[in-house]
Amino acid sequence: MVEDFVSQASVRENPLSKYRKYIEFAALVLLAGLIIWWFGRRLDWAQVKLAMQKSDWRLILLACVIVLIAYAWRAMRWQAFLKPLTKANLKAVWVATTVGFGAVLLVGRVGEVVRPVVLPMRDSRVRPAASFVTIMIERLYDTMTVMLVFAVNLLWLKPTADSARHLGRARLIGFGLVALLIVAVALLIWFERRSSSAIGWIDARISARSSLMMRIKHALLSTLEQLAAALKVLSDVRLLMISIFWSLLLWGSVALANLLVCRAFGIPFGFSQILFVLGWSMIGSAVPTPGGAAGAFHAATGAALVLLGVGRDQAAATAIILHLVDFGPAALFGLFYFLRGDINVTRLRALISVKAVEHMVEDEPVTVAESA
Repeated sequence: MVEDFVSQASVRENPLSKYRKYIEFAALVLLAGLIIWWFGRRLDWAQVKLAMQKSDWRLILLACVIVLIAYAWRAMRWQAFLKPLTKANLKAVWVATTVGFGAVLLVGRVGEVVRPVVLPMRDSRVRPAASFVTIMIERLYDTMTVMLVFAVNLLWLKPTADSARHLGRARLIGFGLVALLIVAVALLIWFERRSSSAIGWIDARISARSSLMMRIKHALLSTLEQLAAALKVLSDVRLLMISIFWSLLLWGSVALANLLVCRAFGIPFGFSQILFVLGWSMIGSAVPTPGGAAGAFHAATGAALVLLGVGRDQAAATAIILHLVDFGPAALFGLFYFLRGDINVTRLRALISVKAVEHMVEDEPVTVAESA
């Protein structure tokens, strides 16, 4: 977050750098195009279309409803993450969640900044830094939950004859990721318990000799203080159990929706295979390409399906629909809030502007007039 602030501050020093975000976006669009080309270069698109036409759309619509319910679980979990810091209105959290994921579908992972800025605008009790650090905690929980379930699931997942060798490599990767997550969680718990001394040590060693350095120092210390408070969900047993409950409910719902989509395409998977595919889908969705990791999500999901014995064309059709099911419901609700006037296009542009990022870093209230 501080790095973002420094890069945004450089815009005022170098006018040419204001075009950097457009160049980065164009590069991501190009990356998405290359991945989509690689994904579809050997597909028979007539067969992909036929697989979609033969799918059971009743199951797909039911999967969309379940994913929408999963977004409600996500909003409730975010509210639980905010509890050590402040009270938050559930409706405001829901609006921020759906609008934020709608933005992710539209512009990619850069749209993640929308959620932590929309919430303080909808609920003045929530400070921008508190909103931002709880999103960081949420990403940690999501990664930890999916990767842990993915790795444990590999213990009893039965490979096909053709995929046994590749599945062995996947097991090593999965267990390695779990080991890294355990180390990361241990470091976060250590920081939460030693936060006062750690923040004091950093405060004493950063000299603010200019106004820019003063603002950077203030942003860093404010973020670390909010992070330490938000991490109480890891040390408070009750809050930890509540957040784990919502995480399991959330990802259990997503897994059920994905199972229904596979069944709609006639793929007789059980939950073990679905969890394997879900792990790869999450890895693909982490690629910051526009369209909600367009291309990367499809390639990773399709590869996982093929590895489990699904035909290439059928796997591609399934991956495309899974992407729409996982991201589409939030986009529809985001559109609804745009049309109703809760969040308009001008406000959305303001949320991802330079001023909005500065306000979020400096932990100041955000208004549309200031950020426009």
